Amino acid sequence: MIRIGVAGAGWVSGHHLEAWRQLAERATVVAIADPDLAAGRSRADAFGIPAVYGSVDAMLDAESGESGKSINAIDVAAPREFHGPICRMAADRGLAILCQKPLAPTLDEAEELVAAVEGRCRLMVHENWRFRPHYRRIADWLGAGHIGDVRTVSLSLLTSGLLADADGQLPALVRQPMLATLDRMLVMEVLIHHVDTLRFLLGPLQLAGATLGRSCKMVRGEDRAALLLTTDTGAAVTIVGDFAAYGYPPQQRDQLEIFGTRGRVSLDGDRLRRFGAAGPRTLQEPEEDVVIDLAADYKASYLGALTHFLDRLADGRPFETGPEDNLQTLRIVEAAYRVGGGSVPSLSR
Repeated sequence: MIRIGVAGAGWVSGHHLEAWRQLAERATVVAIADPDLAAGRSRADAFGIPAVYGSVDAMLDAESGESGKSINAIDVAAPREFHGPICRMAADRGLAILCQKPLAPTLDEAEELVAAVEGRCRLMVHENWRFRPHYRRIADWLGAGHIGDVRTVSLSLLTSGLLADADGQLPALVRQPMLATLDRMLVMEVLIHHVDTLRFLLGPLQLAGATLGRSCKMVRGEDRAALLLTTDTGAAVTIVGDFAAYGYPPQQRDQLEIFGTRGRVSLDGDRLRRFGAAGPRTLQEPEEDVVIDLAADYKASYLGALTHFLDRLADGRPFETGPEDNLQTLRIVEAAYRVGGGSVPSLSR
């Protein structure tokens, strides 16, 4: 039985803890730490966690050691600026680490962290987007060669989350207030998932160009971005994100088109379809047509990531989202800020 200590009791920790609860036969959360003790106690009460601490070092001091009841893994769900110090503390104690993305606020800090913990612990980055069941299905389709060689890819995330609703609220900030405080918002916090997922689906990617912008006065960082990338085989890949898109719902929904030499994959919200050669159908009729329960797939992505963490701890094989893999994603993200003009674009309308 793996004994888990959770670092952080903020918004995302609830999704982590719900997934850990589903894995109760393999792992148990025995402690949670957060400077906001009330938030920590609230999570502890909701998920039956026996111990609450006001700091991670206090939790590790109390819960680490030779005792069979000590924690042997830590789930880092704290804000990104605390990832480095927490991971270093955990590595000093030889604990396995599951760290919420990104590893650190910048690529340089992430590379320093990876070098500091290398060979001292098992480290996996919690990059759950690629573990959504519909993306795993797309990976299976591509792996089976159903659409041939990939030629062109377009992935967009368009939401009205930073447009005022009928009550004057900005839904994205109601859901995640911390978004307003981030100097690097859309690319580092959200589109990083999309970069990682496309790397998972397509293989290595190189950034060819990027444009970042900000139009909402309520956030510090960029709220729109366009990235142009290429694959090793020469396919053109675009990622577009806009959090102030009129006519779109406030919920975040991916739209993905993958065009191949023999077919196409289309993800439009909750509809996933695969098109191929005509055969008995017209070219406009899908060979597979799947309606997705997006809420269920979102929860399943956390369960999938945590299950992978436990599986690789058990068999010793490399993590799919290990530190070196995640650094490849962060190199693209860092390049996007460099090419796109920095982390805090000028306000314009």
